Amino acid sequence: MHTHPRNRTAAPGHRAWTARALVLSLAAFLALAHPAARAADPSSLVKVSTSMGDFVIELLPDRAPLTVANFQRYVKEGYYSGTLIHRVVSNFVIQGGGHDAADYKLKAAHDPIFNESGNGLQNKRSMVGLARGDGPHSGNAQLYVNLVDNPDLDPLPTRWGYAVFGRVVQGMDVVDRIGVTPTGAFGPFKSDAPLKPVIIQKIEMVDAAQANAPPAATPVTPPSTDTILSPK
Repeated sequence: MHTHPRNRTAAPGHRAWTARALVLSLAAFLALAHPAARAADPSSLVKVSTSMGDFVIELLPDRAPLTVANFQRYVKEGYYSGTLIHRVVSNFVIQGGGHDAADYKLKAAHDPIFNESGNGLQNKRSMVGLARGDGPHSGNAQLYVNLVDNPDLDPLPTRWGYAVFGRVVQGMDVVDRIGVTPTGAFGPFKSDAPLKPVIIQKIEMVDAAQANAPPAATPVTPPSTDTILSPK
C-alpha cells in the first residue's frame, strides 16, 4: 500500500457536521483511553538522520497519544533505519519511512492505527504527520513533514484529515533542502521520487543535549504562484 497525504471530499450538510463532531469527540476519548497511548515514552524529541543531514522532531503526545506511541514503537524497533524518503513534492511535503533503501520494497508494518486528525493540530509548515491511504484509519509507519501550510490536509466536519503528531524544531533547513531535490520516476515510483535516493539512516529518541543540532535556518518562503496542494 502506498500511503500518502492528499485531499479528500465528502458531501456537506448539517447532519454530516453533527455526526462528524460526535465521531471526533468519541475519537478523542478512545485515543486517551487506549493502552497504547499510556505506553508512550516520556522522551519528546527524536533525531532523524538522513543522507542529506539531520533534523529533530518534537513529539506531541498530549494531542496525539496513539500516533506518538505508535511512532515511538517503530523508532525503538529500528524500523526506520535504511528506509527512503521516497516522495518529495515541492511546496507540499516530504514523505518516507516505509520503503527499504536496499530494494525500494515496502516494508512490513504493524496494524494501522486510529486516525487522530481531530486533535486540534494543523498541517502547517514544519508540522509532522502520519501518512495514510484512502481509508481514514490506514496509517501505520510512514511520516511526512509539511514544507508549507497545507490546510487541505486538515479535518473538516465532513471529512477525515491527516493526523499531526509532532513538529520539526531543529534542522528545518535540511528538510527544505530535501524539499527541492530533483524528482521524477525512479525505481518502482512513478513520480515525485528523488532521483538521487535520500536515505533515512536512523531515527532515535534523544534528549535536548543529545539532539545537538544547529538552530534551524530562516524559513524559506515558498513562491506565491505555486498552488500545489496534493499529489498526482
